Amino acid sequence: MSHASPFGPFHATTVIAVKKGSAVAMGGDGQVTHGHTVLKGNAHKVRKLKGGQLVGFAGSTADAFTLMERFEGKLEQFKNNLKRAAVELAKEWRKDKYLRRLEAMLVAADKDALILVTGQGDVVEPEDGIVAIGSGGPYALAAARALAKHSKLAPKDVVVAALKEAAEICIYTNANLVVEEL
Repeated sequence: MSHASPFGPFHATTVIAVKKGSAVAMGGDGQVTHGHTVLKGNAHKVRKLKGGQLVGFAGSTADAFTLMERFEGKLEQFKNNLKRAAVELAKEWRKDKYLRRLEAMLVAADKDALILVTGQGDVVEPEDGIVAIGSGGPYALAAARALAKHSKLAPKDVVVAALKEAAEICIYTNANLVVEEL
């Protein structure tokens, strides 16, 4: 069962990434929800890939892992060029009948770029260096934007504070955080 959010009908989660210069941090909460029941409280929705990129996902777990594996394959194919890998994944996503059914979103980052790949196969690079997905995404995004505008906090500190704010508002987000940084 999915929980509707402004970012689409994805299973509950919160993932946020903040990029400032070459510093990048990405974090996610640990809650896995099915309908109105919490199944797990310490899931890892953010990963550091072997090429040095960060990836976070929201959506159906199996779909998210499928998408992440495809993205890793594109990174290998295009020599860790994050933007090119994201665009090629989006092209494949739009053409492939199986991929079009995936209910997942992906946030990817390296020292040069921060990108969102949507469930419709769109690739978006946020103009302010902040992107969030999942049910708690809008709350975390609002908090992070305010903190980025009105403080000198490092990206990791903005991510942690934003996720904590989201956890206090969104019932589908908890405060068991996993944060990675470059």
